[in-house]
Amino acid sequence: MSLAPQHLVIAPILIPLIAGALLLFFDDRERRLKATISVAATLALLAVAIALLRIAHAGDGRIAVYLLGNWPPPFAIALVLDRLSAMMLALTAVLAIPALIFSLARWHKAGPHFHTLFLFLLMGLNGAFLTGDLFNLFVFFEVMLAASYGLVLHGSGPFRVRAGLHYIAMNLAASLLFLIGVALIYGVTGTLNMADLALRIPEVAAGNRMMLEAGAAVLGVAFLMKAGIWPLSFWLPTAYTAAAAPVAAVFAILSKVGIYTLLRLSRLFFGEGAGASAGFGADVLLFGGMATITFGMLGVLASQALGRLAGFSILVSSGTLLAAIGLSQAGVTAGALFYLVSSTLTIGAFFLLIELVERGQDAAANVLAVTMEAYGDGDEPEEEDEEVGVAFPGTIAALGISFAACGVLLAGLPPLSGFIAKFAMLSAMLNPGGLGQDAAIPAASWWLVALIILSGLSALIAMSRAGIRAFWAPVEAQTPRVQVIELAPVAALLALTLALTLQAGPTMRFMEATAAGLRAPAYVEGVMEAPRAAPRERTP
Repeated sequence: MSLAPQHLVIAPILIPLIAGALLLFFDDRERRLKATISVAATLALLAVAIALLRIAHAGDGRIAVYLLGNWPPPFAIALVLDRLSAMMLALTAVLAIPALIFSLARWHKAGPHFHTLFLFLLMGLNGAFLTGDLFNLFVFFEVMLAASYGLVLHGSGPFRVRAGLHYIAMNLAASLLFLIGVALIYGVTGTLNMADLALRIPEVAAGNRMMLEAGAAVLGVAFLMKAGIWPLSFWLPTAYTAAAAPVAAVFAILSKVGIYTLLRLSRLFFGEGAGASAGFGADVLLFGGMATITFGMLGVLASQALGRLAGFSILVSSGTLLAAIGLSQAGVTAGALFYLVSSTLTIGAFFLLIELVERGQDAAANVLAVTMEAYGDGDEPEEEDEEVGVAFPGTIAALGISFAACGVLLAGLPPLSGFIAKFAMLSAMLNPGGLGQDAAIPAASWWLVALIILSGLSALIAMSRAGIRAFWAPVEAQTPRVQVIELAPVAALLALTLALTLQAGPTMRFMEATAAGLRAPAYVEGVMEAPRAAPRERTP
């Protein structure tokens, strides 16, 4: 591999780090300049993510490794790019751009340092997807969480502060468990490099295996809390509902950090070659995921507010992914990856759409008005209400079509990508040996199939009921004033789900290759045999 692609691997971390730090030198009243820098950095992230996705998928899908300091593995801080990490980088950038553009209409004015926090959040996310060792995973995890603490409180208001404090407390507890788990694993194995751990875990003595599995269990609880597994998910719907719309939209991928890490580590540490620990924790993921689907499904049906409906939809998505990982079948994992992308884009669009649909409600307007008055606009002249947007006859129609598309995607109905993703998972569950092969179907798979179908039905019922209340029942409802930069991000995210539908074949082949590449031997070989950069010759 050439040197240039290797150095490109670190770009998704450096771009938001440099841009976010640069923005600290400008006053918050220079919003136009800060917004320009933030948007340019995020667009650059998207371009880099697409380039890295092409590199990861080119040829035989060889893993790209960037060794910081040019130390040899496993001693170097390694950034590892494979199909899975490249996919998550691209998904993060694709979700971040619409959320950021949406915020430019009003929310980036509602508190200090919005753009810096937003970029640091992207830095933490990208670092978590790229890092090849547990300690730096913790570092990027904390960078991501620290930025998310400021963003979840962005905009003030008692409800947002109360929900934000719950969010902070739960994630601080998860960070403590993370450290304890990492310490236990290091005490047994003497390394934190993921590839090196995959080599050492099968060789752990029987007397130390209990300590190793205890550390892995504690570490797993930390990520399960972030993923929102039941019963550790009570904080998530309230926190995401209270967050500002663009913040909640980008938070749709935060729960997927836990999913990504559990998928990565379970295949590396406790895959088929893990010896006595093979399959450790799989049953917890499977049955915990099914319990989370059930809890999220009941929450979706009980939700009266659109924000809580979206929050519980995240739990249904997380539960489905956790259960799919727990089945440990390559075909199910490929369908789950397709579902991860589709559901993240859908829920992100839904959070943005909710604010536009509920814009006429006095509560949301009062919260924003109080926030803007408390924070102030500096020397800039106050904007009149008429400048927020222009009411045009097609607004309700556009919002209604977008709402219906979100309902179809969340319910998994044809012909959109939500149906294709669920069909791929269900087909793999009911054909564990492959199509045309006669293989016994585990009882747990039948239960999971039933729960996935029922969760889709519950989403259809809840979205139909909410749509009737929002668009049909109100007789004297006023047309909300919507700007183009608010509606366009929603349309863009939904258009991406349509693109997934039209390109379902190539996308599914990519997901199958990604699932096959999660096996420990391929990852370990790519990291441990990563070439160091040749030293430059010094000229006399």
